[in-house]
Amino acid sequence: MGGRLLKVGGVTPFTATDYPGRLAAVVFIQGCPWRCGYCHNPHLQARPARGALRWADVVAKLRRRVGLIDGVVFSGGEPTMDPALPDAIADVRALGFQVGLHTACIYPKQLAAVLPMVDWVGFDIKAPFADYARITGVADSGAQARACAELIVASGTAYECRTTIHPTLLRESEVLNLAATLAGIGVDNYALQIFRPQGCADGALNAIATAGYPSAAALRDIGAMFGRFTLRRS
Repeated sequence: MGGRLLKVGGVTPFTATDYPGRLAAVVFIQGCPWRCGYCHNPHLQARPARGALRWADVVAKLRRRVGLIDGVVFSGGEPTMDPALPDAIADVRALGFQVGLHTACIYPKQLAAVLPMVDWVGFDIKAPFADYARITGVADSGAQARACAELIVASGTAYECRTTIHPTLLRESEVLNLAATLAGIGVDNYALQIFRPQGCADGALNAIATAGYPSAAALRDIGAMFGRFTLRRS
């Protein structure tokens, strides 16, 4: 079993929202080098010496889901940081599942290695690329994100690009500029996710209301840039 060393922090056995158009299970991988204030899985940021769940037990659970779900999504944390991810994907494909991937676009080389193995990618672009460190706390993280986004668009793999926005972190003008940049590199399926406090440990972000943000006019302008545009408020 190739993915036996995968560091798994948890499993959601059934979801209808994490893989568009599919019923899926989600495998959460431990570890992320970025520290975004609005992260709703901060408990998965640390990368321990040993995963919370054995991969063999996860595979046994997934085997019992054959015929009940369509796919398996690898999420996190940041799944592409785990060197056992390609083998784990192969294990899941051997069970007959389609494979989804959630990525924050951190590791272009590792992403390029697994893109041919996945059927759909949900990828996060957090800010205008020049301002990424404001969100992630890591210098030069915007260059990594842009490289990953360009890889995904060029690959032909089905995807959704999404940005979580909060008025304290991104002004409306910055959201508009980011949308234009993404459209310019070929993104055609884009989602804006309005910040939600569930799971967020940042009290300052939780205290700011998001009603009326962004404006209806801005949303119309952004929607016109993409073939498919989605707004999620909760």
